[in-house]
Amino acid sequence: MKKIRQKIVSITKKGQVTLPKRMREKHRIGRRAIAVETSEGILIKPLPSVEEEMGSLRELFKNKTARELLSEARSEDAKRERRLEASL
Repeated sequence: MKKIRQKIVSITKKGQVTLPKRMREKHRIGRRAIAVETSEGILIKPLPSVEEEMGSLRELFKNKTARELLSEARSEDAKRERRLEASL
């Protein structure tokens, strides 16, 4: 059975997390990564380079255009903002 390594990390007031160097190097995580929300929490995955994974993010974004993704994100932000304003 594979051994799962765990490490406690600090989170800044801005929500920034510093991943341990050993883990970043092992999983080839550079300056950017993908954060995936799962039922167990947040999974950080290396962002594939364009050269290595040409077009592989299409599956992640369900073949939507950048305009569609932006529109959805703005809509979700507006809904969240309305909920926050209503709770005040």
